[in-house]
Amino acid sequence: MEQQDLNKRLLLALALSFFVFIGYSYFFPPAKPVQEHRETAKVTHQTPSADSQNNAAAAPAAVNTATVTAPVVASTPTLLTVKADHYIISIDTFGRIAQMELLESKFHDAEGHNTKILNVNKVKPLEIRFSDAALNEEAFKTPYVYSGPAIVDVSAAAQTVTLTQTLSSVTLSKKLTFKPSGEYTVEVTTSTAAPYFITPGHRPMADQSMYMLVRGALIKGADGIITTIEDGDAEGYEKFPHAKIASAFDRYVASMFYDFDKGLNVSILKGAESDPLIFVEGAAQMTFGAYIGPKEEKTLKAIHPELTDAIEFGWFSFLSKPFFKVLIWIHDRIGNWGWAIILFTLLVKLILFPLSYKGMMSMQKLKDLAPKMKEIKEKYKGDPAKMNAQMMEMYKKHGANPMGGCLPLILQIPVFFALYRVLLNAVELQGAPWILWIQDLAVMDPYFVLPVLMGASMWFQQRITPSNFTDPLQEKIFKFFPVIMTVFFVYFPSGLVLYWLVNNLFTIAQQYFINHMYAKHKEAAIAAHKK
Repeated sequence: MEQQDLNKRLLLALALSFFVFIGYSYFFPPAKPVQEHRETAKVTHQTPSADSQNNAAAAPAAVNTATVTAPVVASTPTLLTVKADHYIISIDTFGRIAQMELLESKFHDAEGHNTKILNVNKVKPLEIRFSDAALNEEAFKTPYVYSGPAIVDVSAAAQTVTLTQTLSSVTLSKKLTFKPSGEYTVEVTTSTAAPYFITPGHRPMADQSMYMLVRGALIKGADGIITTIEDGDAEGYEKFPHAKIASAFDRYVASMFYDFDKGLNVSILKGAESDPLIFVEGAAQMTFGAYIGPKEEKTLKAIHPELTDAIEFGWFSFLSKPFFKVLIWIHDRIGNWGWAIILFTLLVKLILFPLSYKGMMSMQKLKDLAPKMKEIKEKYKGDPAKMNAQMMEMYKKHGANPMGGCLPLILQIPVFFALYRVLLNAVELQGAPWILWIQDLAVMDPYFVLPVLMGASMWFQQRITPSNFTDPLQEKIFKFFPVIMTVFFVYFPSGLVLYWLVNNLFTIAQQYFINHMYAKHKEAAIAAHKK
């Protein structure tokens, strides 16, 4: 195949893959969670009732699947409430975190209500299941006892509460120490040996957006390897001995357990719709750290630096994580996420400029060589091998690279995808204003100004960029590229659209500079030729 055609086909393939990646989440959005259904992985009913004997769940031990099936009953009385400046946590009569409300205004919904991050019909954090089915059945008929104040204020300092459950053969105690950040420690003791498991709960379900996001369970093993099991992908037999972190996470928030010294023995159950459900093996005396709330980098880092590994960016984490750190570094110095994105874009353009320069210069040379290329095609149209040989000779003679024009786009695609993940998943951008009408970089531009400007800049960029299409279909696709991109970007987070708009503007500036430099280069070559 002739090299120039290969170049065009590669560009076309990249453009189409770009459309597929971006458009997938809109044309094939993830199924909305069912509000009321039964957990295949077996959640215990949550209030004693006459038929509770038939509904009791067993623990996730090596037991038959039929014995771990039970319906979810949502209503549970509140035993105590933990209040801080940024959250309210409700503890129910079975010693579980029944709900967490985020109080910061940036987490308010469209009606101005606090965001409640837990689905009442799902398995709750701190739920304990005994391996013995009879004991487990008894446990879900026996409420915990708590003798402290009904409201525990942790705004100024950490506070400890102790919950006790007295069963026929064992007394279980949960000692919970809550801190203002959302961090808490868990100490569980049992009076006699009674194997059990404890869970950080089903992942929070605070975000209902239809973006193509990563949600599910994240485990950092003893070897430091991070494993993500997304909703719908759980097999039900995954085990992670001595894991450092076990996190059930949504887009912006997570419920996690961690132990960086001894580690946690983690098992994954297969929940409804194959969602992962984390359980940690208990002991007669065990202590571990826990956190529930937004996955803010600074908050997690302050608790323990390794906890920042619980911030998941999906496929492009190897690029997204360093990008995120650079963005945070810039933001810490200028105090605005919008300007941080602009400066980050400039930094990326400067780093890639040497390669972009070579690629753009090659496109200029190929544009000048277009008439000669056409002559060669006509002359050797019956002999493809001879035609390719002549083409390559011409490229070599004039210092043109037929693949050079692809290089800027090839480099830009992974950068865009990585930043796409950062801007979709970084909770720091939620509620972060930029200027005037952009008051939240995590949501779409309410007046469509940025998407329209982005599309216009892309159209103008095409006008000043050299092209030499010979296939009318390929040319039409690229002419419609700005229109299609504008449609896709209308509903994208404004922070992402801002990045792409600024990137286009910097590329336009680069193109003008390269056009000027190439014109000077041609003048010098013509002058030298005349001599």
